[in-house]
Amino acid sequence: MDTIKISAKDVKKLRDQTGAGMMDCKKALVEANGEMEAAIEYLRKKGQKMTEKRADRDAKEGVVIAITSDDNAKGIVVRVGCETDFVAKNDDFVAFVNAVAKVALQQFPENKEALLAVSFEGQTVADKLIEKTGIIGEKIELASYERIEAAHVVSYIHMGHKAGVVVGFNKSVDGLAEAGRNVAMQVAAMKPIAVDKDGVDPSVVQKEIEIGMDQARQEGKPENLLERIAQGKLGKFYKEKTLLNQEYVKAEQKETVKQYILSLDKELTVTGFKHVTLG
Repeated sequence: MDTIKISAKDVKKLRDQTGAGMMDCKKALVEANGEMEAAIEYLRKKGQKMTEKRADRDAKEGVVIAITSDDNAKGIVVRVGCETDFVAKNDDFVAFVNAVAKVALQQFPENKEALLAVSFEGQTVADKLIEKTGIIGEKIELASYERIEAAHVVSYIHMGHKAGVVVGFNKSVDGLAEAGRNVAMQVAAMKPIAVDKDGVDPSVVQKEIEIGMDQARQEGKPENLLERIAQGKLGKFYKEKTLLNQEYVKAEQKETVKQYILSLDKELTVTGFKHVTLG
């Protein structure tokens, strides 16, 4: 098998198809007796073995991509994790995650498990991730996938692919491209947990009331006033943690995000958002 002559042209062709290193491609072609499809299968099997070996590794680095459809009716955010910042900053890896994001937007699967089963470059997304693990030599995984539909969706990628946001609005109006991006930046910076207070999980609300009452009790407040004090603290919580009630960080004068949005159109509001970060 060692006598098989492998041309530089074939090595380059395999590298272009898989993204594997030149030496890995040459070795794969030698092992496959020069057959291109068998060499690709060799690299895929190598990826499976690598995945099993690195299953317990952390893939906290990676790339987050947020994109919208041409008609702005749909948006998705994907995070593909890797082990090191070196890989995350590699142009080929960023291009790969962009390709995964485009497939996700086109197919618009319901959840992460469904996305893993989507056809991608002749394989499933899951198989492609295994292949990339073998090629790169690090654990590569689909860490997060979120989607949103609305009358108008805006996307934003923050901090060199370290976070991504999509925000849905109830209508499309003039100036929304810039304003929507500003709202998405607000989400990335201030990390709200819901659009408005009605969207906060009841269990979270109850926990905040309990915390507020306990704090007031420790401050020596009368027992009959504890719940009223806690409700006051809850109002502050909503202002800090719900998007529409947050103080708009880019405002020239003090105003909430809701007031900022209404300055564009009196009926405009946010219908939802998705925020994905590394880690």
